[in-house]
Amino acid sequence: MDLRYEAFCFADPLFFDEQRVAADSDAGFAALAPTPATGWASADMGTWRVLRPDGARTPDQGWKIHVSATLDNAEKVLAIVADHCFGARVAFKHLRGRSILLARNAKYAPRSASGKLVTVYPADDNQLAELLVGLAPRLAGFAGPYILSDLRYGDGPLYVRYGGFVERWVESDGARVLALRGPDGELVPDERTPTFRVPPWVELPACLAPHLAARRAGDPDQFPYRVSSSLHFSNGGGVYRATRKADDRAVVVKEARPHAGLDRDGVDAVARLEREYDILRRLDGIAGVPRAYELTTVWEHSFLAMEPMEGLALGPWLARNYPLTRHDPDDAAVAAFTERVCAIVAAVERLLDQVHGRGVVFGDLHSLNILVDEDDTVSLIDYEMAFPADSGERPALGAPGFRAPADRAGVDIDRYALAALKLWVFLPLNAMLELAPGKLGALLDFIERRFPLPDGYVESIRAVLKPGPSLTTALDEPTPDWARVRADLGTAILASATPEREDRLFPGDIEQFRLGGTGLSHGAAGVLYALHATGQGRHPEHEEWLLEAVRRTPPTRPGLLDGAYGIAFALDTLGHRQAALDLIDGAATLVEQTRDHGYGGGLAGIGLTRLHFAADREHLKAAVATGERLADALAVAAPPDEVGRAGILSGWSGPALLFTRLYDETADPAWLDLAERAVARDLDECVLTDDGALQVRDGGARTLPYVAVGSAGVALVIEELARRRPGAACLERQDDLLRGCHGEFVIHPGLLYGRCGLLSALAAAQRRSPTPERAAAIETHLSALAWHAVPYGGGIAMPGNQLLRLSMDVATGGAGVLLALAAVHDGHGRVLPFLGNGPTDSGPIPGRR
Repeated sequence: MDLRYEAFCFADPLFFDEQRVAADSDAGFAALAPTPATGWASADMGTWRVLRPDGARTPDQGWKIHVSATLDNAEKVLAIVADHCFGARVAFKHLRGRSILLARNAKYAPRSASGKLVTVYPADDNQLAELLVGLAPRLAGFAGPYILSDLRYGDGPLYVRYGGFVERWVESDGARVLALRGPDGELVPDERTPTFRVPPWVELPACLAPHLAARRAGDPDQFPYRVSSSLHFSNGGGVYRATRKADDRAVVVKEARPHAGLDRDGVDAVARLEREYDILRRLDGIAGVPRAYELTTVWEHSFLAMEPMEGLALGPWLARNYPLTRHDPDDAAVAAFTERVCAIVAAVERLLDQVHGRGVVFGDLHSLNILVDEDDTVSLIDYEMAFPADSGERPALGAPGFRAPADRAGVDIDRYALAALKLWVFLPLNAMLELAPGKLGALLDFIERRFPLPDGYVESIRAVLKPGPSLTTALDEPTPDWARVRADLGTAILASATPEREDRLFPGDIEQFRLGGTGLSHGAAGVLYALHATGQGRHPEHEEWLLEAVRRTPPTRPGLLDGAYGIAFALDTLGHRQAALDLIDGAATLVEQTRDHGYGGGLAGIGLTRLHFAADREHLKAAVATGERLADALAVAAPPDEVGRAGILSGWSGPALLFTRLYDETADPAWLDLAERAVARDLDECVLTDDGALQVRDGGARTLPYVAVGSAGVALVIEELARRRPGAACLERQDDLLRGCHGEFVIHPGLLYGRCGLLSALAAAQRRSPTPERAAAIETHLSALAWHAVPYGGGIAMPGNQLLRLSMDVATGGAGVLLALAAVHDGHGRVLPFLGNGPTDSGPIPGRR
């Protein structure tokens, strides 16, 4: 579960979006800081409104002031700060509305942005001191969340940190991050960690010295626990394993930050922790419920110490034991799993009955709040949403797919979640049901067919969840008309377009708000390329939007999937050659700074794009030079990454793909030698699972089969090498890699991290070396796309990552599904740029009906 996504679900019920406030909205803050009639300019920038005095000098980086506020005092705080900044003629920005402030302070919002209502940009250290001295008394007594990345000035809502005033980017650990310019002129990461840091070349201003000293003066012995590890972080605080100093008792300590971690009712983490303590005292003595020891306050934060409960959360437990992710599970394995899971669910139900017997509603039953011990004993943890059954309350937070609708009250809230759990353990797609409740009937039908469930099991779910009218699409037909399916995917994509917006044309993953809405993976370039490449037509009005967008805001990254080179590739494919070449020329400095070797954002994708323009000899020379840079990097020995990177996005499979294409251009077999070595680097990151599949190791807890990161991405590139060197040694590992692509269940439908990527890898291998087993797996994947298909705009849409909202992009949504279906059904395999056969080397996949 990626907790970042929750913050992008507030604004729209169908698509991920940032919170926006209309200019005439009562929830907007612009009226509290009206732009002076003369001498000032204002502009909206995403969730912020920026105000700058005409002619004022603002540096590119320096000490900035952040002002925090609560929902209750935000209007007063903003009015005071705006008045002061207008008088001092200093630039500042503020959040545009109350709903945005709530979203940024919500429990699962990023901690680095929590609390910030206003940012002030002093011209120099002297003005910094003047502003702090002037603002401090005016804001005395106002509360706000502690801004973790900053140094607090006094005991009010003023905080400071050294950082960038303008956006500059640099590559760090394979990612492009916001940057500062060091004393030598080089760009370095602008580190935005939840701790206060000063760049080593920056001197702390004298006005801040006493406040840093006060911060460091805290007595570490005041904290009554020795923390051994962290279990979880949210905007509301952390959860830690610890030992109580007084008696060496092992405890779990839960932290709550005041005014932070808000739920939808605006209740903060401290209030929820106090409620949790009261509830646990009320439930004391029930086996499977942690015992509360004490609730204390240290350094303004609250801490609840409680009994540690043994076991693994049911979410990761299911990931380890679920048979349908494995290669060809037999009936006995499925039956044994069914019996075991039914027993676990029954144990959860008995434990809930005891909680209800004490007059308490648990309120937040889902897979991560249930622990399963080695002997399948269960415990329930995290009672911050619990409440007395007779209080009439409702939980203000809840897990998608488990939270009860408004017509349930009291213990029926838990009974709803229990019924949802009974579905989830057999088909964990519950999150989709909030997006498309009409899919419930189809999901229930599947588990009834696939698992030997006890009599009445499905009906017990149906009676509580109460499915409404079914949602069906062309994918739900027994034998889908794939031409119609592709057309319907295109129809939904076009119906979602928002050409009136400047930030994005098509809704997609939350990454479009970080990377921008123009790129190949998450933006308009990828969607328009996919529509054109799959026969769904050209759309000149949308192409004009893309051209205008990159003129207005040039890409800040150079990569194929995340930046300028991918947009250039798409524009050239769509016939806009000069605009494409201009983008490549404009990204020259970004390319020089790039050290990442990957296909997605690094040199492999950049080199491949240069080859696309290889008719111009300068581009061919640049591609060869890029290949040589990567060959030098490949020669440097390095241990396999602990966190999985192997695959096409960031692994060495990307450079291997470039090397194969350089062989096509030069006929030099040395490039194929390099491709083999590069693939071998990715294979070094793979491990065999207990069902014989070769997958990419991601830490010590899991393995990955996907295209972006995983065995499918490696397998796709091996197929490219096999077409050029049939005796390549890595082909000996190909069947094992593909075993990881056979699983019947895949949580996401998309291309880079979902089912369509596995489907594409299997189809590529089937073209070269057909087998009946592989053909059956391809048909299974195609059939299972119906699980995720949602009617939208007269067509078919697909949910993106986390299944919380629909996505139209290439990486996670409908455009990527469209590319995969075209690559499979048309037989060319061009599922991503520079993969697959040429236009004359295509045909039906052997074994396909």
